[in-house]
Amino acid sequence: MNNEQYDYIKIEKKWQNAWFSNSIYEAKKKSEKKLFIHFAYPGVSGYLHVGHMRGFTYCDIIARYYRMHGYDVLFPAGFHASGIPSIGFAKKVERKDETTISILKEYGCSDEQIEKMNDPNEVVNYFSDIYVEDYWKQFGFLIDYTRLMSTISEGYKKFIIWQFHKLKEQNLLIQKPHFAPFCPNCGPVAVDKSETDISSGGGSEINEFTVIKFKMEDGTILPAATLRPETLFGVTNMWINPDVTYTKAKINDETWILSKQSLKKLHFQYDNIIDLNKKISGKDLIGKTCIVPIIDRNIPILSGPFADPNVATGVVMSVPAHAPYDYIALIETGEPIEPITIIDVKDLGENPAKKVCENLNISSQNQTEKLDEATDIVYKKEFHTGILNQKCGKYANIKITDIKDTVKNDLILENKATQLREFSEEVICRCGEHVVIKQIPDQWFIKYSDETLTEKSKKYVSKMNIIPEEYKKQLPSILDWFDDRACIRKGSWLGTEFPFKKEWIVEPISDSTLYPAYYLISHYVNTNQITPEEMTNEFFDFIFLEKGDAKQKIWKKIQDDVKYWYPVDINLGGKEHKTVHFPVFLMNHVAILPEKMYPKGFFVHWWVTKKGKEKISKSKGGAEHVSEAAKKYGIDAMRLYYAHVGSSSVDIEWNAESVLKYKNRIGSIYRVIQQFKDINGEKNKNLDEWLQNQMNLHINNINKLYSSLNLRDAANEIYFEMQKDMQWYKKRGGRNKEITNWYLTEWLKLMTPITPHITEEIWNENKDNFISNQTFPTINIDQLFPKAEVGEYLIKNLIDDINEITKVTKITPKKIYIYVSQKWKKDVFSNAITDSENNSLNIGNIIKELMKDPLLRKQGKEISKYISKLPSEIKRLQDIDKKRYKTEIDEKQYLTTEKNFLEYLFNCTIDIYNADEQEKIDPENKSRFAAPLRPAIYIKQ
Repeated sequence: MNNEQYDYIKIEKKWQNAWFSNSIYEAKKKSEKKLFIHFAYPGVSGYLHVGHMRGFTYCDIIARYYRMHGYDVLFPAGFHASGIPSIGFAKKVERKDETTISILKEYGCSDEQIEKMNDPNEVVNYFSDIYVEDYWKQFGFLIDYTRLMSTISEGYKKFIIWQFHKLKEQNLLIQKPHFAPFCPNCGPVAVDKSETDISSGGGSEINEFTVIKFKMEDGTILPAATLRPETLFGVTNMWINPDVTYTKAKINDETWILSKQSLKKLHFQYDNIIDLNKKISGKDLIGKTCIVPIIDRNIPILSGPFADPNVATGVVMSVPAHAPYDYIALIETGEPIEPITIIDVKDLGENPAKKVCENLNISSQNQTEKLDEATDIVYKKEFHTGILNQKCGKYANIKITDIKDTVKNDLILENKATQLREFSEEVICRCGEHVVIKQIPDQWFIKYSDETLTEKSKKYVSKMNIIPEEYKKQLPSILDWFDDRACIRKGSWLGTEFPFKKEWIVEPISDSTLYPAYYLISHYVNTNQITPEEMTNEFFDFIFLEKGDAKQKIWKKIQDDVKYWYPVDINLGGKEHKTVHFPVFLMNHVAILPEKMYPKGFFVHWWVTKKGKEKISKSKGGAEHVSEAAKKYGIDAMRLYYAHVGSSSVDIEWNAESVLKYKNRIGSIYRVIQQFKDINGEKNKNLDEWLQNQMNLHINNINKLYSSLNLRDAANEIYFEMQKDMQWYKKRGGRNKEITNWYLTEWLKLMTPITPHITEEIWNENKDNFISNQTFPTINIDQLFPKAEVGEYLIKNLIDDINEITKVTKITPKKIYIYVSQKWKKDVFSNAITDSENNSLNIGNIIKELMKDPLLRKQGKEISKYISKLPSEIKRLQDIDKKRYKTEIDEKQYLTTEKNFLEYLFNCTIDIYNADEQEKIDPENKSRFAAPLRPAIYIKQ
């Protein structure tokens, strides 16, 4: 039978249709044990790719596992349609963007549908259907599809308005000026690692430059931007790019010379800026001079081709004693300018930049990697140990760690500097425009800096089940530095209108904090049992806070659902949410709801990446179509790939060859199961007990692994280790139909959470119900046979040792002599392991006890040698091996029972002896090497 005989496309579709037509996914209250699990709902920004399916698949695996354990499982999903992603997409369609239209057609979108998608709401509707039908249902996810919801639905908007009223009541809504990311086309956007509103630059931070005003002879300002204003005292010259055309602008009452790009940025951050439309070549500025503020030093303007017009103002002040780039640039100009050292740093001498450049053998500006390294060394040493010297006037003798903001604030107060905010890397909106930073004078914030809220949230983290453990340790620190978050945006955004300021919309992160609670309402909205108009603030107070009285019967029914299902047990999301979604999710729960409704757990998973660990994204390419991948590899193969290819807390590279291996593994398991269905032979007590024991050990381990959400190791045991059991059983001649059918049945159940399609197909060859609804196996202590497990371990090791001997010696055995260990060795080894576990192992006492036996006293030298090795031997043992050595088993009897198998395997006669038997045949005294569970061997050729 080959892989093609397992028609995965046909079979997967067949069982998906069966599950969904029978609504086995619906959450029902039956057992008093419940699990509420959800994934971070996807932003509606276009087609998803294979990377997105990792977290979704984890969720379904966990949900299926708990469902089979008798839990009432609520696994809902929705669509994060707020913000500008769908608006940006609609604009691209409207202007007939070639790439966007091409992608839509590539995915099979009709011309008629494309025409409709210049409407953002149509974009949301179209992709919401795609996510459900082409992704979630195609992957067999048992999501409760009766609870689907969108963040732009009228009911959800009512839910958000209620939340903001609650925040205001708690004094957690405040107003203050704010500099925020802004797209000239789309308006305000959120810049964070979730990249909800943007197509690139989610890791960018806002750098706050101090723009120091250097006056030229005619009073014109040459504005130099710096992140280290305290180094002003060491400025020796200015750098201007000779190849750049600068421009003049009127800023308040001053005339500035700066790059055109800088002027554009300043327009968004300050009022009273007038472009004078006067161009000035950088070449015309070189050779002139300007004055350093505060110290009134006259300095030259030099040629610096490296001064980037896109960075800050395009004007750079030079501090060659403390900036390696400036030092090397100054050397290359040949100008007779002496660096001015203003910071005393231990171990860096008179000129820190010079010393570090010399240490790293830097002589050219082209050595950028080394210059970056040098800069890092100098800046870190100066920041941690540097002290301003006497050249710094009133700031002398102050540590660098204490001075930075002081100098900046003084310069600004004296009108000798201002500020410019700029991204640390390029940020592109989903519409394709560059994102800038704009001042909003009266922005509303959620006050996440509130000390009481922060401390309460931090304290609760200790009660949560958070995976990985590392993130649980990090989260309190993240909550500590988590600052107030701007919560509204103005512009053509989709979302909820902010209740306290007209024409402003709640931004996407701020409207996705309590959202799982809405899944408990959405079912009733979707089935027309309640309308958005009926969902007043009093309604939400009643169902979530148990305040007031029910004005309708449905209110009480929904409240009962809330009491049963809430809180969330597992909120699962990608690592981009570690510092974005998860902190606000927790803090909003703490701010608004009672503690019994706080989330119980977070599961953070890492990404699927392209080769080279670059994140897969639609904008960057490398995003294999989900539907095409499903056809190529099969859904079960992809589900197994996500579960097994790597730990959930590491990035995994999408690799077609690797996924194909999982496809082959599914085919291999299918063939093994089909082959064992035809088995019908005699019982073998040892072997049958071993198989039962193995299954129960696996069941115990797998339940522990699933319960700890260690899906990778669970998958490894189910799909790789257990197949080895069947192969060994077959190799050993196992033919018991009753035992093999039982093993296969349990194995199928263990596989079902991860690969449900193949297990349903095999299960229903002689059943008429869903394996997905069966009870997950639990350990049966009556089927634990440790002696059988140790016996088969003994045989496997013996076979390996004989094979190794014949391989090395190239002997063809005519007869094999096997010598099992002396009883005293077994007893000593077993007792020594127990003593070691109790930290009471004493070699001297063991030898002393053995020497009381007159027969053993004659072997004193051999015994001492053997026992002296025990501590190191025991140290190397794994826990399972220790259990084996402590299990009492008659090795000779077990091997004698299986002698026919061994003789058949090696095609020769075999004699088995105890090593201390007097009548044994042992021409080369091999028996002296016999050890517990490691018989000595003599091969006669």
